[in-house]
Amino acid sequence: MKLIVIPFIFLFNIGLYLVACLDGGSTSESNFEAAITDASKELPLSKIKMPKGFSIEVYAEVANARSMALSPNGTLFVGNRDEDKVYAVKDLNGDFKADKKWVLASGLNMPNGVAFKDGNLYIAEVSKISKIENVESKLDKPGKLISVYDKFPTETHHGWKYIAFGPDGMLYVPVGAPCNICNSKDPIFGTITRMNANGTGLEIYAKGVRNSVGFTWHPQTGYLWFTDNGRDMLGDDIPPCELNTAPKVGMNFGYPYCHGGTIKDPEFGNLRPCSDFIKPAQNLGPHVAPLGLKIYTGSMFPKEYKGKVFIAEHGSWNRTRKIGYRITVVTIEGNTGTSYETFAEGWLNEDTQVPWGRPVDIIQLSDGSILVSDDYAGIIYRISYKG
Repeated sequence: MKLIVIPFIFLFNIGLYLVACLDGGSTSESNFEAAITDASKELPLSKIKMPKGFSIEVYAEVANARSMALSPNGTLFVGNRDEDKVYAVKDLNGDFKADKKWVLASGLNMPNGVAFKDGNLYIAEVSKISKIENVESKLDKPGKLISVYDKFPTETHHGWKYIAFGPDGMLYVPVGAPCNICNSKDPIFGTITRMNANGTGLEIYAKGVRNSVGFTWHPQTGYLWFTDNGRDMLGDDIPPCELNTAPKVGMNFGYPYCHGGTIKDPEFGNLRPCSDFIKPAQNLGPHVAPLGLKIYTGSMFPKEYKGKVFIAEHGSWNRTRKIGYRITVVTIEGNTGTSYETFAEGWLNEDTQVPWGRPVDIIQLSDGSILVSDDYAGIIYRISYKG
C-alpha cells in the first residue's frame, strides 16, 4: 500500500475554494470586502448618551452611508448621497456585526434611496429609479441596472430621494423643492409621489412637502408618516421642521405658504392662509434636518418605546448654535404627537460645535435592535438594550 502525500498548500487552496462556493461565489469572482476594519476603532462611541441599559456599537463601515433597506434574509442595502455607490452588507454568523460588504453599483447620480421588494433592489437617483433583479443571488456580479422610471426632474437641489414600498405595494418617491423657498410652476416639486413597482401609474400622493427624506407606515393603521425639512433663512428658531402623517391621497402640508402649521411665509404667505393646510402631527426643532424614521414595533426595548417614532436628525448647518445631530423619539396618539424628546446624542461637540457624526436613517432588525446610518462618519451603528 502506497502512502499518498498531498501538499498542504493544495489542501488550503481547495478549502478556500469550497468556502467561497458555499458562500455563493468563487475566489476569482468575489468582489466583497470586510464590513468592519480597524478604521472604526477610534470612533468616540462612549460620547453617545442614551437612556440607561442601551448600548451602541459599529455594525458596518459604509462610506457616506445614507438610506437603508433590509431584505427578509437579512441583507442590508445602503445608498449614498455625496458618493456614487450602492452597497450590500451581511452579517453571516449571527453576531449582529456585518462581515462582508459588496459594491452593487457605482458611478451613479446621488443614489440616496434604496428599497427592496420581491427579491429586487430598487435604487433612486436624482431623476430616475432603477432596479437589480434577484439581487441576493448575484451580489458578486449584479450586472447592469434595469430602468424602471426616468422622468423625474434633473434638479439636484433637494434632488436626492428616499424611497420605500408602502403596504399598498406601491413605490413612494419624494420630489423635493428645487430651492430653499419658491413657488414652482411644475406641480411635481414639493411632493411625495407613488407609482407601481414597474414604473407605471405615477401620481402625486401628498403636496406642500418641502423636502422629505424619510417616511414609514404605521403598523396598525397603515397611515404614511414622514419628516419634512423646514425652510432656511428665517433666523435661528423658526420655522420648525415637521413630523407629518398623511392617511389619504391629496393632502397638502403648506409649503411654500405656511410652515409649522401657523407660520406665514414672508414671501408667499399672503397667497394662501395657513388654515388651508394640514397641520404637522408634531413640530420638531428648528433646522434639525429630520431624515429617516421608524415606528418601533420590537420587543427588545422597554415596553414604553413600543409605538414611538424614532427620528434621525441630521443636524443644522445655518444656525448660530448647531442643533440636531441626534436621535429623537415622538410619542403619538392617533394622528398627533404628544411628546418630543432626545433619545441619543453626542455626535456634536457642544463646546467646539464640531460634529463627528450625523445620523441619517433608522431600520429595525428582527431581534428588536435598531440600525442607524451615519453619512459623516461613514458608519452604520447598532443600538441594543440589555437592561
